[in-house]
Amino acid sequence: MKKKRIIPCLDVRDGRVVKGVNFKNLGDVDSPVSLAAKYSDAGADELVFYDITASAEGRKIFTDILAEAARNVFIPLTVGGGISSLSDFERVLNCGADKVSVNSGAIRDPSLIPEAAKRYGDQCVVISADVKRVGDGYRVFAKGGREDTGLEAIEWIRRCVGSGAGEVVVNSMDADGVKGGFDLPLLTLVCGAVSVPVIASGGAGTVQHFIDLFRKVPDVDAGLAASVFHFGEIEIRDLKRDLSAAGVPVRI
Repeated sequence: MKKKRIIPCLDVRDGRVVKGVNFKNLGDVDSPVSLAAKYSDAGADELVFYDITASAEGRKIFTDILAEAARNVFIPLTVGGGISSLSDFERVLNCGADKVSVNSGAIRDPSLIPEAAKRYGDQCVVISADVKRVGDGYRVFAKGGREDTGLEAIEWIRRCVGSGAGEVVVNSMDADGVKGGFDLPLLTLVCGAVSVPVIASGGAGTVQHFIDLFRKVPDVDAGLAASVFHFGEIEIRDLKRDLSAAGVPVRI
C-alpha cells in the first residue's frame, strides 16, 4: 500500500518563517534554514517552501535561502511564490528544488503549466490552489489569498492537472491556522476530480485530524501543516507512530 506523506510547510516572508490564521495576522516563527534541517532530521517526508508575498509584491522568489536549505536537507523540496515563467522554474530548480509550485502565475498565464511540464516533466509541476468557500461553492484565490479570481476551484484544479500538473496542493483558506481539522468535503471533491497525488493543507490541530484525513479521504496522498509543527504541538515522529498504530501506512 502506498505510504502517506507528512509535509511541514514553511511560509517565508522577509527571510523568516511566519504563520497566521486564515492567511492573516502573520507572526514570526524562526529561520527557514534551521527549521528545514530540524524537520529533515525529525523524519518529514518532504518540505514545502512558500515565499508568501512574492506574487503580491511582484518580485522574484528568494533563492539564497533556498540554496542554503537545499544544501542542508536531503528530502524533496517543493518551492513556490512568485513563479510566473519558465525562467523562474529554471532558477528555483537550479537552487535545489525538486518540484515547483505555481498558483498566481498559472492563473495569469495558464500556458505556463503545459510549457513547464513539457520542459521539466509533469512530476516537477505542482498546482497550489488557495481555495475558499464562497456561497455554496469553492473559489480559487490568488496573490497569497488576497484576490478572488472568480474561478470555480474544482474545475480549475481539474483543468490544471489536464494540462500537465503532476501534483495538487489544496490550501483551505477557511481552515488555515484554525486547527479545527482538514477540510474533508473539499478534499473529497478534489480527489474525485483528479488522478494525481493530492496534498491536504490547512486545519491540522491534532494527531486525530491526520488520522481522520487519511481514513475519511483515503485517496489523499499527504498531509501538510505548519504551526502545529513549528510550535512543537505535534512532533513528526510521534505523529507517524500514532498514524501507523491507527493503520495508516507511513514511513517510520
